[in-house]
Amino acid sequence: MDTRLRELGIELPPLLPTPGSFLPYIIRGNSLYLSGKGAPRRQLHSGQAVPKVGREVSTSEASAHAREIGIYLLALMKDALGSLDRVERVIKVQGMVNAVEDFTEHTEVINGCSDLLVEVFGLRGEHTRSAVGVNSLPKGFAVEIEAMVEIRSA
Repeated sequence: MDTRLRELGIELPPLLPTPGSFLPYIIRGNSLYLSGKGAPRRQLHSGQAVPKVGREVSTSEASAHAREIGIYLLALMKDALGSLDRVERVIKVQGMVNAVEDFTEHTEVINGCSDLLVEVFGLRGEHTRSAVGVNSLPKGFAVEIEAMVEIRSA
């Protein structure tokens, strides 16, 4: 999989410490559960409105954020498994979009992550998915995504 990442020009980022008493991932049986990751992190000042997809953030910008999150999720997978070759199948992706009330392009936003997973893993990257709109996300995130992955034995 390292060769595939190089072909796609993808460099995995360093992992960040979790900001609380939760884990970035858990392996249970042959499943890997990845905690939600958000992007982009906004430095909000008192009284400043949180940027919303469909207002300050375009659908294409939010989709790029979803792709960025997907790359971070790949880094989590590699950290958890030692190698992305152990990914048997991406099972589920759940995407949340911090959007204005009448926004309807949630699927187009989360496609940024979904398309990346298929680019990297091929058919093993095809997955079930939810894409929902929310009124807010932590830290001023425009998008947050979590995933569940089936894994091969080491």
